[in-house]
Parts: sequence; C-alpha cells; structure tokens
Amino acid sequence: MRLIVRFLPVVCGLLWSTACARGGAGSSPAANVVLAGSTSVQPFAERWAELYADGAGLGQVTVPAGGSTAGIRAEREGTAHLDMSSRALAADEATGLHAITVARDGIAVMVHATNPLRALSLAQLRAIYTGEIRSWRTLGGVDAPVTVITREDGSGTRDAFEHLVLTAGQSVDAHALVTAYSGGLRKMVAEDPHAIGDVTFSQVDERVRALAIEGVMPSEVTIASGAYRLLRPFLFVSRGEVSGAARRFLDFVLSPRGQ
Repeated sequence: MRLIVRFLPVVCGLLWSTACARGGAGSSPAANVVLAGSTSVQPFAERWAELYADGAGLGQVTVPAGGSTAGIRAEREGTAHLDMSSRALAADEATGLHAITVARDGIAVMVHATNPLRALSLAQLRAIYTGEIRSWRTLGGVDAPVTVITREDGSGTRDAFEHLVLTAGQSVDAHALVTAYSGGLRKMVAEDPHAIGDVTFSQVDERVRALAIEGVMPSEVTIASGAYRLLRPFLFVSRGEVSGAARRFLDFVLSPRGQ
C-alpha cells in the first residue's frame, strides 16, 4: 500500500464518539469497534485493524465499506463507531460531527498500460471528464473514443475529484461509466485500452499506468510534499466524546506504529 500517512499530534485533542455511546460497546477491553464508509480508506483501516488485534489483543475491529456518504449517514444513525471518509465533510454534514485526518492520499488518474499518453494538464483532464474531449486523437493518440470511468454518487473519491478538477456548475459527462468500488474501476481500466479513470493512489499497479498532472507524477514524495495537485484527506469521523474501545483503536492509528 502506498498511501502517504503523517502523524498529526496537533489534532489528537479532538473529541470522538465512543463505543459506550452505542449501548456500552466500549465498556470492556475486548469490545468490538465497527468502522463504516469509504472504500478507498477501507484497505488501510483493515490493515490497521489487523495490526491492532495482533499487537494488543483488545478486541475485533470490523470494517464494512459502502462509500463516504453512507459512512457519514451510519455515524449519524449510530450504527458505526467511526466513519471512514475520503473527502472533507460538507457544510451540512459537519454539524455535530468531528473529523480527524488519519492519512493523506493522492487521486491518481490512470489509463491502460498500452496507452502512449504520459501527462495531462488540469484543463485537459477537465475537458475529458465533462465530455468536451471525446477522442484520444485530440490528445495525440489513436482515433478512438475515450472511455471515462468514474465512481458512483456518494463516493468520497468522486466528490474529491470533482472538487479538485471541475469548476462550479460542471459535472461528469453523462456518458461516463460508473462503478461502486475502486478495485472495480482499476479492473475496468486495465481491460479497456481506451479507458481513463481516477482512483486512490494505492490502487495503481502494473496493470494500469498513472499520468502526470500538470507535469507532476503521483508518488509518495510528490504527495507528501504537496507538489502533486490532486490531494485529499482520509478522515475518521465521529460524534461525541471518544472513550473505550474506539478511543484505544484511534490512539493506535495515530501512534507512530499505526502511522
């Protein structure tokens, strides 16, 4: 996994929801913690959960996904201890909720491994996703239609991508293909020589190829430095004060070992 993570002690004083606030789930050291939300954050939360259980033996952490918006809804409804979000909270969502950055991620724009294209400007990327550019020939490639693949509404990746790339009033082209999972999107791009898609940086592997945006390739170095433009936070979101099992897990995530 190639997510860029940083230890952020300055925000550790934020209040967080507790397992106790969900009917006493945090009242014993062996209590379970339930996370819900972003499929982009999910692989890292699962790894944190694995290390936490192996190192501390303090109970099970389960990590169902479903998307950032679904996770925020689950947090409000009290069906999860912590929400995983791959985007910042909207103004109408933030009331009564607290968010803490547990990692930072780059959104990679990827194409098929055989695509000769190496880089895009933000203006070109915007034109592709809004449907203004529909052929690879316009970008110096083959005379073939561009297959735009994006995430579903409610996805934190899609929300962050639209915020970072599109301008006010613009939306992703209605002809774009839509998928519910980052891994599924990568698979679709890997199988279509004319496809382009956007995913969390951790999903880029030898089956696809990331493009430079504004002359900068996504990498651990460029994401950490902020040189790569398509950046977003990975958040845990909660309501109320943290304690019990949820607090212990969050402390582990923010610890040097967790980071």
